[in-house]
Amino acid sequence: MKRPFTRRDFLAMSAKGVGAAVVSYGLMGCSSDDDDSGIYAEFLHGLASGDPSHDAVIIWTRVSPERDGDIKVSWEVATDAAFSQLLVTGETITNSDRDYTVKVDAVGLEAGTQYFYRFKAGSKTSQSAITKTLPQGELSQAKFAVVSCANFPAGYFNVYEMASRMDDLDAVIHLGDYIYEYARGEYASERAAELQREVLPEGELISLADYRTRYGQYRSDISLQKLHGKNPFITVWDDHEVANDSWRDGAENHNDGEGDFDARKEAALQAYFEWLPIRPWREGNHEEIYRSFQYGDLLDLHMLDTRLVGRDKPLDYAEYMDPATGGLDSARFMADVTDTNRTMLGQEQQAWLQSALLTSTATWQVLGQQVLMGQMMLPAAIATQQLSIPEFGQLAALAQIAARQAAGDPTLTEDELKYLAFFGDKLTPEVMALLQLPSIPYNLDAWDGYAYEREVILATAKSQVKNLVVIAGDTHNAWANVLADAAGDPVGVEFATSSVSSPGLEYYLGIDEKDIPATEEAIVGLVDNLTYANLMNRGLMTLTFTHEEVRSDWRFVDTIYTRAFVENTERNFSMVTKAGSHKLEPAS
Repeated sequence: MKRPFTRRDFLAMSAKGVGAAVVSYGLMGCSSDDDDSGIYAEFLHGLASGDPSHDAVIIWTRVSPERDGDIKVSWEVATDAAFSQLLVTGETITNSDRDYTVKVDAVGLEAGTQYFYRFKAGSKTSQSAITKTLPQGELSQAKFAVVSCANFPAGYFNVYEMASRMDDLDAVIHLGDYIYEYARGEYASERAAELQREVLPEGELISLADYRTRYGQYRSDISLQKLHGKNPFITVWDDHEVANDSWRDGAENHNDGEGDFDARKEAALQAYFEWLPIRPWREGNHEEIYRSFQYGDLLDLHMLDTRLVGRDKPLDYAEYMDPATGGLDSARFMADVTDTNRTMLGQEQQAWLQSALLTSTATWQVLGQQVLMGQMMLPAAIATQQLSIPEFGQLAALAQIAARQAAGDPTLTEDELKYLAFFGDKLTPEVMALLQLPSIPYNLDAWDGYAYEREVILATAKSQVKNLVVIAGDTHNAWANVLADAAGDPVGVEFATSSVSSPGLEYYLGIDEKDIPATEEAIVGLVDNLTYANLMNRGLMTLTFTHEEVRSDWRFVDTIYTRAFVENTERNFSMVTKAGSHKLEPAS
């Protein structure tokens, strides 16, 4: 027997953006305590805002006190930079229980309006910052910067700096890996000491204090502070806010001796909600973050959690490899990867998303989420890294010439025959076996590892002929995909952003810079429906929506190793998709 749908359920679902109402919770309400604590405090971590609704927005700061104790903090929201036209004010108490963060749901605002806000503690007044509420009704355009994967020791946050110089954004969409959990000297830390960006604390993040310290270090970055102070953020977490390759009940980087994973996850998510301007759909709930944002009649942005709330454990190719022969058990692998019970979203989130897609009347349906949804099928020898892309290309071409010779092809040229005679000994039985392996997903942590649930989502969008746009981060590279279902029918498009500072495939595969263009071209040629790839540059993408089209502009910086940088315009690229087309074309 199903339990009845209660008022509490309605409030929860409304806060996720389902239905007409969006409930604003008083995360930190007005305080009735008129006593000044007398504790001196400063605002060292900047200001931030996020989760805008039509009549409210979360505003955030943190005070750094000289000693422990309760700190009274007041806040102001105004329509002008001089704060002569105050609209909303209040005060609250913060303390060590919330790591001295201050997060206020500023309600009573007007739709589609820019506001200024600031905080005061004792005699100190913070700098002011800018935010914006969601528009209502007819809307001609909306523009977003999309960012992901910022690893503090890997380099400077020049990508955040570049975004902070943009004056026409409606919001910044952050798709996760806002922080990384690794210890000092680990992942992508080769130049950390030189750049004076070694992580705090020194060890891997395990406890609540660890995560809080790491967030504090990140939020001390001036470029990140500038971006937060200029635009509202809409965020979701990915894996490194907890641990690498996290899933519902564990993570690749949660090892023996590191305690209970659930306790670690709880600590990580508490710190996330303390330090990020995100609105919980129920006060005290730090685990459910999927929610929707309505930008007038133009687009609905559905932010998903593809990482923690429902994800089954990712598959691992190692479990399907024969240790004796190195061969892949393709039949068993395909049975598992297409299992109808495998889930990335979980039943409740999937049902919520389907309902949102089916009932929305906006021109565009946008899924803001972490991992690639487009099929990225590569020859198994490449996906399992038994052959590099250049090696595979050379050997496959050689094998094709050998097959033509065996078939008596009279069109073989003298140069081709000489090439075969010189390199033919490379076509060993082992190499031929590798070349004949099927194409398989290159990344089982992405939607390719959860194929059935992807089909459910695509079928839902297809049934109502929705204009579907999926955005992704996670890979540290830039991509554009046409999203096709199992029948091969185009259903939508996907735009994926590069990283702020984390290295991409050029790092993992050891691709020399001079070989990057050819490798990018080869991957686009190998992968069906892939139309664009950038494998080496750090950057972001902007998405500009109108009722007629969506334009994605990938923008990159020339370096992350000095604070002085310029935009790498030679590598910038733009694509558009028209409403109703499900096609991708280079933009003029």
